[in-house]
Amino acid sequence: MKRIIVTSCLFLALSLTTQAQIFKLGLKGGINYANQTGTDININSTNYKTEAISNYHIGLLAEVKLGKVFSIQPEVLYSTQGAKYDAIDVAKDFTNDIGYLSIPVMVKINFSNTFSLEFGPQASFLLSKKNEVSTNSIKNQEDVDFGAGGGLSIHITKSLFLQGRYVVGLSEISPDAKVKNSVLQISAGLLF
Repeated sequence: MKRIIVTSCLFLALSLTTQAQIFKLGLKGGINYANQTGTDININSTNYKTEAISNYHIGLLAEVKLGKVFSIQPEVLYSTQGAKYDAIDVAKDFTNDIGYLSIPVMVKINFSNTFSLEFGPQASFLLSKKNEVSTNSIKNQEDVDFGAGGGLSIHITKSLFLQGRYVVGLSEISPDAKVKNSVLQISAGLLF
């Protein structure tokens, strides 16, 4: 009887250890270097060029191992993006700050215990927007932005990591201005 109890306890401990290695939860946050680009940025008969702005992102992630080489990393982030719009002809400059609930699902290729490459789709849902000037094009912003991302993760320890990712928008966020989001994200995170 003792042998069965000891064997069961060892099996349970091994099972819990294996599960912890397969699935991990974590937190991450960092800075965004965001811009909005388009072939023809013309808002209310004014031509604009955009400049990148710095913002932030913060959220939760999960890492699910699919063997030694591959893993899936879904995330839920609050990400602030946007751009500074400089009027070419007149003095109507403004900054377009946008808050999104971003849900990237990254496929990770683990080259070692330290380095991994990641890529995958991202859906972002508009939560907030604020800009210094009222324009019809920016007011009519689309509520969903689809994008594709890719990047590199560096695990400093088993729990602590650094991550760099570039996300390019695939959908126009404003049908009148033909504008797409792009963002470079630098993150630090912790896995539990």
